[in-house]
Amino acid sequence: MNTNEFNEKPQTPENDNSHASEPEKQRSDENLTDSPSSPVEGSEKSSSDEAQSPATDQVKESENKEVEKETSEEEVSPETKSVSGNQSSADADKEEKQEKAEETTDTKEEQVAGSFSEQDELLPPAQSPYEDEDEGDYSDYGALSKDQLTSELERLLNEFEIQKIRKRVEAIKSQFYKKHQRDLAKQKEEFVAEGGTEKDFQPAPDTVNDNFNNLMQLYKDKRAAYLDKIEKDKEDNLAARFEVIESIKNLINKEESLNKTFQEFRALQDRWREIGKVPQSEVKGIWEKYHFAVEQFYDYVKINKELRDLDLRKNLDAKVELCEKAEQLLLEDSVVKAFKILQEYHQQWREIGPVPREKKEEIWERFKEATVKINKRHQEFFEGLKKDQQKNLESKEALCKKVEEINKLNLVKPKKWEEKSKEIIEIQKLWKTIGFAPKKYNNEIYQRFKTACDKFFDAKRAYFAQKHAEEQENLEKKTELCLQAEAMKDSTDWKKTTGEFIQLQKNWKQTGPVPRKNSEALWKRFRAACDHFFEAKKDFFSNIDKRQDDNLDAKNQLIEKVKQFELSGDDEADLKTLSDFQKEWSEIGFVPFDKKDEVQKEFRQAINKHFDSMKIEDEKRNLMNFRNKIENWLDNARLKKKITPERNKIINKIKDLENEITLYENNIGFFNDSKSSNALVDEIQEKIERAKKRISLLRKKLDILDELDD
Repeated sequence: MNTNEFNEKPQTPENDNSHASEPEKQRSDENLTDSPSSPVEGSEKSSSDEAQSPATDQVKESENKEVEKETSEEEVSPETKSVSGNQSSADADKEEKQEKAEETTDTKEEQVAGSFSEQDELLPPAQSPYEDEDEGDYSDYGALSKDQLTSELERLLNEFEIQKIRKRVEAIKSQFYKKHQRDLAKQKEEFVAEGGTEKDFQPAPDTVNDNFNNLMQLYKDKRAAYLDKIEKDKEDNLAARFEVIESIKNLINKEESLNKTFQEFRALQDRWREIGKVPQSEVKGIWEKYHFAVEQFYDYVKINKELRDLDLRKNLDAKVELCEKAEQLLLEDSVVKAFKILQEYHQQWREIGPVPREKKEEIWERFKEATVKINKRHQEFFEGLKKDQQKNLESKEALCKKVEEINKLNLVKPKKWEEKSKEIIEIQKLWKTIGFAPKKYNNEIYQRFKTACDKFFDAKRAYFAQKHAEEQENLEKKTELCLQAEAMKDSTDWKKTTGEFIQLQKNWKQTGPVPRKNSEALWKRFRAACDHFFEAKKDFFSNIDKRQDDNLDAKNQLIEKVKQFELSGDDEADLKTLSDFQKEWSEIGFVPFDKKDEVQKEFRQAINKHFDSMKIEDEKRNLMNFRNKIENWLDNARLKKKITPERNKIINKIKDLENEITLYENNIGFFNDSKSSNALVDEIQEKIERAKKRISLLRKKLDILDELDD
């Protein structure tokens, strides 16, 4: 059902204003193009305010023939000849007729006006100028692109009359702007996804949209010109009808044969039928004047009673048929269709002439009764429709409130956003099943619902845009953790590396989620590196007891070997041999903890025994031992890292000794020259000398480090 029918007002004797005013022509271009139909268009469809029905034409034709026959007979009768021979008598009769006509003019006008006013009080509103509008289903326009829709609009404007394409233009326009709005929404979403804000969004230039708007403006201009022409034609038609009425009136005063006068009358009737529509506000008045002029003409030509009765009976039969048709409309299922057909019947009723006076009230009451019933059905239908629309409004308000309540929630998890998103989509589906709200509120409630939905989905897009950015940042952080884990997985520094892996795992847990497509692969990568290290550690410590026992046996064997060694007398060679013993000792791994100190003490005693036998100076032996130790460290990757801390330790010790010497030297100046003070000064001097010797030794150790570590 066309929604614009909601606004039509049923025509009843109480509320009929169909002839009060012409529906306004100067509607805005928006009304002409943006509304698929209008109340005026819906109500004007069936008036055909100036058209003559075939039944009326037949009656008038029969009537004309009878009058023509009668007038022809009058012209050849003896009485007519005698009248024509006596001009003064004819003039007198003519003057008498004119006087009688003048006396009865007012009465006749009142009778005719009264007759038509009571018949016209139920007439429908005027028809719109769109009676030639095309019909059809244009849903296939939804499959066309914006370019194709623009081309189709241009084709319609070039190949069809403007009044025949309105519905197709509206269908094209609806589809085009839907697609255009989707394109804009997509552009905005991409703009926001790339880091922009909705406030800064500017649509890209769209030549297709510009061309389409230009074509729509051309359509509006042509439509306005077409409506202007229709209204001008109506004004011209009104003037032409007044000319016909005046011509009929003038026939009464013509002094010529009735046959010729009747021929002119018939030509004027034909002319009346040919003239098109007039402004709706003039319809009732022009028809009253026309019928009054016709009745005056009939009185003038003295239609005989039999012909008059025949004409009245034919008119009665035609109106009885209209009454039957109107009564059949009460059985029509479609209330709107019945109402529109009734409008056509009222137009036909108007065009049918008078009926016998004794049947006039009866036939009119019958037709009026059917009209009132149909109008009542029509009014009740739309009152029910208004109630349904009010219920629809209440239902839509409830849906708006649901979406608005969802917008108040503080959603912080993607799962919750998706749940509420599905809920709103279901609400939108339910919205589509609800019919129209009252026209006054329909657009307002739609905008409220659309605003609430847009607010939710805008917030959802912003949330997931931020979440996406955070996930990308987390992806970079976790990738870095994977790289660190992979770099340490082969380490054998079990204690230190274990602590570092534990810290990496804590950092992993503290880092937020990454994009789902990367999550599983990244986690497997990180876990593989961790598992590799801890499996290696597990394997190592599962066999550590056996290895330590083996190391203990090796060190005991080395101790026996050192004890069995005999000095050769060549200090250099002997030092080299002892240094090799120390290097071999360092290369042997750990021993059981409870045996560590014991074997270390036994090995040191065996080595020192040989050093004591060699009678080497303490400083030289110290430096030789230091060199051997550094060389052992350099040959062992695990021990090599101790060199830098050792260097720093020596440097710091030198600084401490230098500070200590400075302090001693400053203190000497405070002692008096006495025996007791001299003894104390000598003691301090000895400390200074010992400190300087230690500094000298430490500097030599630094030289060894520099030499070996190059």
